[in-house]
Amino acid sequence: MIPDTSLARQSILRRIRQAQGHGDPAKGSPADLARTRDRDAYLHEHPRGLGPSIGADVVEHFCMQAQRMGSTFDRVPGESEVPQAIARYLAERQLSLHIAAWPSFSHIDFSTNSPDLPVLDIEFRAPRGDDLVGLGGAFAGIAETGTIMLLSSAQTPASTHLLPETHIALLSVERIVPHYEDAFALMRDQYGEPPRAMNLVSGPSRTADIEQTLVMGAHGPYRVHIILVG
Repeated sequence: MIPDTSLARQSILRRIRQAQGHGDPAKGSPADLARTRDRDAYLHEHPRGLGPSIGADVVEHFCMQAQRMGSTFDRVPGESEVPQAIARYLAERQLSLHIAAWPSFSHIDFSTNSPDLPVLDIEFRAPRGDDLVGLGGAFAGIAETGTIMLLSSAQTPASTHLLPETHIALLSVERIVPHYEDAFALMRDQYGEPPRAMNLVSGPSRTADIEQTLVMGAHGPYRVHIILVG
């Protein structure tokens, strides 16, 4: 039987927090509150540096940069058109129709309702090692590099954009921001503190470590397909 390491990890982290005077993370100690105030004051007092110019159309610049990084993208008017867009993408590339999707998407009706499109097989769970397609969402899109920001939680597992060969990400066009600083500010405004895992994904995984030969899917998905919603 594989031992459960979660209790040991929690015990180690609890001792570290106590040694640093942090206390219970769920309640927030005076030391934690003081550090938060100091951080916010520092950010307020230090103006941001100049970011690269991205032009007047933030969405267009994001799409251009995402394509440069090897991502593909589609755009739909609303959430109800997402299933058809996914089915078209998978069918055109002859990819698996079995999808491990974020539990937070369980409210969406993934019926394609079209005789010309295949039926999607959706399971709302974290992916296992044999899942070939993962469907997640992006907290924000960063136009300057075509990067998507992903935040982990029980309903938005990070493994969805790490394990499957194909990662499909839903991104609201309203959450595309010009620069990295804007994305971090949006995260702080909405959550206060970052989650346990925050990933910045710029296209498919790749490496050229061996003889300078580019290999796709080295440490993650071979494909990143972004569906812009709105």
